Amino acid sequence: MPLVPASFFGMVLGLVGLGTGWRIATRLWGLPAIVGEAILLLAAAVWAILLILYVGKWLLARDAALAEAAHPVQCCFVGLVGVATMLVAGAAIPLSRELALILYALGAVFTLAFGVWRSGQLWHGGRDGTTSTPVLYLPLVAGSFVSATVASTLGYADWGALAFGMGFFAWLAIESVLLHRLYTGPALPPALRPTLGIQLAPPVVGAISYLSVHPGPPDVMAQAMLGYGLMQALLLLRLLPWILEQPFAPSYWAFSFGVTALANASLIMTERGAVGAVPTLAPWLFGASVLVILMLVVGTLARILGSGLGLERRPLRLAIRS
Repeated sequence: MPLVPASFFGMVLGLVGLGTGWRIATRLWGLPAIVGEAILLLAAAVWAILLILYVGKWLLARDAALAEAAHPVQCCFVGLVGVATMLVAGAAIPLSRELALILYALGAVFTLAFGVWRSGQLWHGGRDGTTSTPVLYLPLVAGSFVSATVASTLGYADWGALAFGMGFFAWLAIESVLLHRLYTGPALPPALRPTLGIQLAPPVVGAISYLSVHPGPPDVMAQAMLGYGLMQALLLLRLLPWILEQPFAPSYWAFSFGVTALANASLIMTERGAVGAVPTLAPWLFGASVLVILMLVVGTLARILGSGLGLERRPLRLAIRS
């Protein structure tokens, strides 16, 4: 069977992000609603297929799953399983609140449990600093921010506020570690450079999370987080030629969540009555998010039709290479 890496769940994050943004754009500008719903349906289908294959890996190729969970870089992608599940739950709220609650509970419990377990391991120390990349954000920062957003949407803003606090302060702490590594450590090898796309996500996913627990017109805190996200986007654009030295691979989906969250944060602020800079930027950011996801989808399909996505089929007694 194909040994699906947990990093593939990043596709779900980008697709749900675009579908959610399209829903907001439909309310703002009258875009055809069916497009957003089709994107979200595709995201749910991708999530279901990946979840079946990933669970199958733990049941039938346990050595491969354990090797991934113990890997200094790949381990943090395991947290995306819960994050993707919570995002699918959020997308399902208008269709079935009961289904959304079940999916959210499963995703939130898994995300929190994995984040605490993995972070506890990291606190033991002895880690090679060169393996520190923005994937460190995934277990606690991304998980907490998404948990807060979906909890608030379900009507549990008090729990959402607690989750936002977890994500916000974890983001500030981890960012200082990562920036120190990027400024003072050796350059990232080409294969790891696409993970820098995750660097865009915390401020803008955090802005959406903050807006979800803080009703009313967007205040200066929300706008400041969006502004920091814009700066991260400009830095990534400046680094793009260097990052693109790595040929296209599924790892480039690391950009998708941050790009769509950057657009969605501006759309939410516009819908809530923001004036001036944010509504001026919102259509451009939304258009950029559509273009980026389209490019990622085309690149992924070309990879599948060409040489595949790098999935390995091998006897169950063997593990995937790290």
